[in-house]
Amino acid sequence: MTVTDVIEDVEAFRLRARAWLADNMPKLDPDAVPPAPGDDDEEWVKTRELQKKLYAGGFAGICFPKEYGGLGLSPAHQEAFSQESEPYQMPLLLNVPTFSICAPTILDMGSEQQKRDRISAAIRGDEILVQFLSEPSGGSDLAGLITRAEKDGDTWVINGAKTWSTCAYAADWALCLARTDSDAPKHRGLTMFLIPTKAEGIDMRRITQVNGSTEFCEEFFDNVVVPADAVVGEVNDGWAVASRQLFHERTAVGGGSPYVSGRGTGRLSTPPSDLAEIARAFGRNEDEAVRELVGESRAQHVVQDQLIRRVSQGIESGVMPGPAASIMRLFHAETQWMLDDHAITIAGSGGVTGKDNQSLAAQLSVNYLMRQGSSLGGGSTEMSRNIISERLLGMPREYAADRDVPFREVKRGR
Repeated sequence: MTVTDVIEDVEAFRLRARAWLADNMPKLDPDAVPPAPGDDDEEWVKTRELQKKLYAGGFAGICFPKEYGGLGLSPAHQEAFSQESEPYQMPLLLNVPTFSICAPTILDMGSEQQKRDRISAAIRGDEILVQFLSEPSGGSDLAGLITRAEKDGDTWVINGAKTWSTCAYAADWALCLARTDSDAPKHRGLTMFLIPTKAEGIDMRRITQVNGSTEFCEEFFDNVVVPADAVVGEVNDGWAVASRQLFHERTAVGGGSPYVSGRGTGRLSTPPSDLAEIARAFGRNEDEAVRELVGESRAQHVVQDQLIRRVSQGIESGVMPGPAASIMRLFHAETQWMLDDHAITIAGSGGVTGKDNQSLAAQLSVNYLMRQGSSLGGGSTEMSRNIISERLLGMPREYAADRDVPFREVKRGR
């Protein structure tokens, strides 16, 4: 019998985790130079090694059920471990989308075999999961996708394209949403598939962003063949799976997922701004207006932490419905906007005069250029506002001309 065969007290678990982390995990180096954007292959190798260490030590998949390789413990246990792990290197690249989005979606909607195979492999550090959702012509209208899957005997044949797939180049498996019935309205003729990212017929290309990062990919499917058991959920009921997946994505982006291992995003090339540090660096720490901006941002982050705790507990207990995750998602975006805007305001002209990619000024400039990313991840902020208004506040649903219209009859731009 191991220590985790019984439900362990949270504080006892914290103390055991503290001792194990000190003996087994490498400390963070505050003076370490982050890798150049777009050059993170070594970071991924290290991430897999760190995850394997967590698994060997009995601290991986804390909130996932035991039958799928986890520990079967509570979010409070995960929070205690995350707090203790802050001074150490952690496999943060696996937080999104592997552990906070894809694995929970499979846990909720997948077959028993899919759960046992994919979730356990991710927890062991053997596999990485990714999402194939957005499409080049779709924007935020996910249900309007045109990638199609056609039945061919006991297999499905997929053709089409996906884009903005986070870290797909490093992944082993993907949740891929495709259209399987064009005679049904757009939300009703979709099916979710779990497919290997290296399958024959998939052409994957990395996208270079303004900061030099190539973490996003686009994929082109040319007669990609997958077996019948690749279907997640039911055929033509993929929107139910996608809706659950989007719930987990909004929860992850908002900071409320119980499945992540440690703090942060792992995006070492674009570290978050520290407004107090920026004020000191540019000699403005005694400026009363600047100090007000620092205080405002810190107050916003305190409120965000409390909001995450309240909404997460509310959803977990059933007091709040699942769509409440959009509150966390929206507040996260607004908090990030404030941080990046204040950073540039404090730095002034100095925020655009960096001479190299590692300078503080360069980091502030790139973070500001990338600020709109927080408006898009997990669905746009406009979508979050719609969800909050319609599903939480009971306001009238927004008009849609294509509602209940067979998809093949829906007019689309060329």
